[in-house]
Amino acid sequence: MPVQLILGYFVFSLHTLAYQDLQRQLAWRHASTSRVRARPAHQFIGPDEEQITLNGVLMPGLAGSRLSLELLQAMAETGKAWPLIQGDGLLFGEYLITGIQTTGTLHFQDGAPRKIDFQMTLKRTDSALLGDLTEQLARLL
Repeated sequence: MPVQLILGYFVFSLHTLAYQDLQRQLAWRHASTSRVRARPAHQFIGPDEEQITLNGVLMPGLAGSRLSLELLQAMAETGKAWPLIQGDGLLFGEYLITGIQTTGTLHFQDGAPRKIDFQMTLKRTDSALLGDLTEQLARLL
């Protein structure tokens, strides 16, 4: 099974939840000090927040399951950071799930959507909030 991305123990793929684009925002902080008759002086003080946004479409019955979104929501509700690893092995770091937005369209008669557009926002953290995967999996099940 080809893997796009792994967040904690959740695998993004065509069978679970596939994303169409991954946006990564990086920033660095520079403090400034005013000077007389000169431009402000700047000093590099380190990295700023790093954010990743995943956008995709879930089509239950064809590709993926609504259960995948519920599992990611449960992971977010733990407040823990999770390792984020790209399918080719690139380790991005530890990320918090800070937001999940969904829009259901093309509904069946019972109200279930045929198509679910989703956007998930992740923020990198260097803190020691990494969830114990075994503990979290047992709690979710």
